[in-house]
Amino acid sequence: MSTKILVIYYSAYGHIYQMAQSVAQGAKNESDIEVKIVKVPEFDVARKFLSTQEPYVKAQEAQKEIPDATQEDLLWADGIIWGVPTRFGMMPAQMKQFLDAAGGLWATGKLEGKATGVFVSTGSVHGGQETTAITTIIPLLHFGMIYVGLPYGENPEQMTAEGIGGSPYSAATVVGPNGELNPDQRELTMASRLGARVAKVAKALKSTNL
Repeated sequence: MSTKILVIYYSAYGHIYQMAQSVAQGAKNESDIEVKIVKVPEFDVARKFLSTQEPYVKAQEAQKEIPDATQEDLLWADGIIWGVPTRFGMMPAQMKQFLDAAGGLWATGKLEGKATGVFVSTGSVHGGQETTAITTIIPLLHFGMIYVGLPYGENPEQMTAEGIGGSPYSAATVVGPNGELNPDQRELTMASRLGARVAKVAKALKSTNL
C-alpha cells in the first residue's frame, strides 16, 4: 500500500505555490508514494482587498485548479508538509485559522505519529526565515506529529553567505521586499529534498505502525 503525502500550503502571491510543486515532486520521486496538493483558502475580506492587485490576481489564477484543504485531507495523509509564508515573523492568519479549526483532530489524537515538515517564504533574509518555521513547529507538535527538518548534510546549499532561503528547520525562499523574486533553483532543490525526506520518514513510520 502506498504512503500518502499531503502538501498543504497558503500562497497569496505564488511563491509558496512554486515551492509546493517542488516539494511534491521530491516526494513523488520516492517509490510507493502518493501525493496530494491542497491550498488553505483565502479570507473573503482579504480577497476583496487584494483583488485589485495584479500580482495577487495572477497568482490566484495560476492556483485555481488546486483544491481547497479540508480536515479530511489531514486524515487521509500519512505525512503532511506545510507551506507557510511569513507575516511579521510567523505564520499568516489564514494558516492559523485552519489549524485552529482542526482542534477536534487534536482532541482525538488523529494526527499523532504522522511525519511532518515545513517550507516557508520571506521578503528578506531577516524577515522570519527561521522564526516562521520554529513557531510553526509548535502547533504541529501539539498535534503529536513527528517533525522532519532539513539538515546541512543533505542540503549543502544552505552553507552559503548568499541571500537565499533555507535552514535546518525548513526549506525556504527569499522573495524580495516587493515579492519580485521567484524561488532560486537552489531553494527549489531544498524544497524537493524536503519532500523526499518527509516521504521517507512517513513510509518508515507507516511500516512500523507507530
